[in-house]
Amino acid sequence: MFKKKVQSYINRKSLILPEQKVIVTLSGGPDSVALLRVLLALHYHVIAAHCNFHLRGIESDRDEEFVRNLCNQVHVPLYVKSFKTIDYANENHLSVEMAARELRYTWFDALKTETNADVIAVAHHRDDSVETILLNLIRGTGINGLRGIQAKNGYIIRPLLEVSRDEMLTYLDELHQSYVTDSTNLIDEVKRNIIRLDVMPILKRMNPSVNDAIIDTANHLSDVAKVYNVAITESKHRVLLKDEEDEKIIDIAQLKREIAPSSVLFEILSPLGFNSAQIKDIIQSLDGQSGKQFSSKEWDIVRDRTEIIAFNKNHQVIIPQLDIKIVNYDADFQIKKDKHLAYLDADKLHLPLTVRHWKHGDKFVPFGMKGTKNVSDYLTDRKFSLFQKQHQFVACSGSDIVWLIEERIDNRYCVTEDTCRVAIVCLK
Repeated sequence: MFKKKVQSYINRKSLILPEQKVIVTLSGGPDSVALLRVLLALHYHVIAAHCNFHLRGIESDRDEEFVRNLCNQVHVPLYVKSFKTIDYANENHLSVEMAARELRYTWFDALKTETNADVIAVAHHRDDSVETILLNLIRGTGINGLRGIQAKNGYIIRPLLEVSRDEMLTYLDELHQSYVTDSTNLIDEVKRNIIRLDVMPILKRMNPSVNDAIIDTANHLSDVAKVYNVAITESKHRVLLKDEEDEKIIDIAQLKREIAPSSVLFEILSPLGFNSAQIKDIIQSLDGQSGKQFSSKEWDIVRDRTEIIAFNKNHQVIIPQLDIKIVNYDADFQIKKDKHLAYLDADKLHLPLTVRHWKHGDKFVPFGMKGTKNVSDYLTDRKFSLFQKQHQFVACSGSDIVWLIEERIDNRYCVTEDTCRVAIVCLK
């Protein structure tokens, strides 16, 4: 029954083709051992991979020894990798859990290439999916977080998602197959273990079939999410004036016209690290005064007059380098319209030009005008976002701004009929 159920799920989800090579991630625990044994029983081409993170002392070495012995018994090639997980976590300022995840999947990716494998099978089962749904619900999530663990994510597959932990243990018992137990799974400290050891028993007293009920709901929501995601994608196209890696600009008026503004904003901002409470505050700020700011770990948001502007704190600003070519000016000289170029009267300049960020109080005479204008007012009139303003540079001759780089030159330094030599200034 177990084999048929797994095979049916693999076929229905198109997880493995008969000719494909599968890497099984083998920890030595019951879930991974069941995965290895059932894929072998179904005659798939299997190799095994084991990570030793050296986090549990002699237990880590015990697990590796068990895995080596098991693979020898069932004649499966085994690849083992040892990691200095604590050192890696400290060096990269990560939690131990995140460090182990990064190390594991980086190695899996390399191993897949090395062995010419097609997919990597991990041993998440139905109970894991139920726990994930409840954890996401507790943390606060959108509809996508309530779909449970997905059967396939790129080359990562999960063939056991339709079987329970009890079914898996029964299968191993029928095979007289031993496994190892991670002692940390029995300690009521990790959030997932609290769900497993405390919450689930209570829910099962209320409904013995609670796992089935949650999974059925998740499957329904998975279908609903497909419709939802199409609608959200269309909404994003309407509300996002700019959608770049380091900056995103949301049209407030258009956002308010959407059927579900809060959901649209959640799907845009939650990937940037903003939680549900922050997004609720941002929504409430839309009817207030502009200028309110919000922050996640990597992003800042400002609620501007007509826009919500998000910019990445880690964006690296490169100070522009200028290249200057001086040529004689005559009647045949052509000035090209190119924002990367500035044509200036060379004899009015004090070279070399200097480049710096603009600052409050800076003034210049925009090309075509006679009077001075504050750079800050010019940028506001041009509807520059806060992010764009923070990354605007000026080129100066002495103390005078001669070019608001890639925007506008100063009229006092423009080429006129009296010009003898032209400085062609461009970005390197």
